[in-house]
Amino acid sequence: MARAQVGEMELEYETFGSPDDPALLLVMGLGAQLIHWHTEFCQLLADGGFQVIRFDNRDAGLSTKLDGVEVDFLALVAAALEGQEVSGTPYDLSDMADDGFGILDDLGIEKAHVVGASLGGMIAQTMAVERPSRVMSLTSIMSSTGTREIIDIPDESLALLLAPAPTERSAYLEYSSQYAIWCSKKYFDPQLAREYAAASYDRSHYPDGSGRQIAAMLASGNREPGLAEMNVPTLVIHGRDDQLLLPLLGERTADVISGSNYLLVSDMGHDLPEPLWPVVVDAILSHLRNSVSREN
Repeated sequence: MARAQVGEMELEYETFGSPDDPALLLVMGLGAQLIHWHTEFCQLLADGGFQVIRFDNRDAGLSTKLDGVEVDFLALVAAALEGQEVSGTPYDLSDMADDGFGILDDLGIEKAHVVGASLGGMIAQTMAVERPSRVMSLTSIMSSTGTREIIDIPDESLALLLAPAPTERSAYLEYSSQYAIWCSKKYFDPQLAREYAAASYDRSHYPDGSGRQIAAMLASGNREPGLAEMNVPTLVIHGRDDQLLLPLLGERTADVISGSNYLLVSDMGHDLPEPLWPVVVDAILSHLRNSVSREN
């Protein structure tokens, strides 16, 4: 593990593979920690010939947390749903994108492939839009473009997303079974979910950060104009079984980004279950290698 100083943020990160290989930055989603990019998943990518970097976003894991900075994210969600501009948040996705570039700077890396999942996909998109010269390729997994035109989160999923998670350990572990609502139905394992929840809780249980990260997402608005003009090789991956960000959002992302490839994975929800790693890893590695070949 290492720490990068990026402005006022200290960001925890870890690398896999050889620093002589092309860099691959993994950006995790809402409230999630770098351990949610599972070690074996990272190693599969590294074995494919890439230096893999996973890190904790600000307000998550072991990176800097903005303790005491309050946001009324329920009011912000209501404003966004009514089409009002969201402003006055502590940071936005551009700041979180800068965090990703700061990790690369700390490692002395000028260019990297960027892979993001869910909110991490939104951050990865922002990185590609704002500094395309530093992004060799983009992979956007189970994410969206930020347009509010077609956002339609199912009621049960939205309620779970906005509900406060338990603060006591045993209750939090029991609560982990609730995420079956949007996870891959074919592969969801309550015991495994409980084990993942325990690892996450014991490393750094910090639900307060999720509200500020949601605020950052809402304040950043629609990325579609930038994505439409962007010239970064892009792969979009989405699960047919995703009940949080519906498959239509992945399709929309691929439609907006010219020349992108779209992979719709059967039996995949809003997660990356191990049985689907071969499909997802093979798709990512093929995309990265094609991007490297195109650049050369």
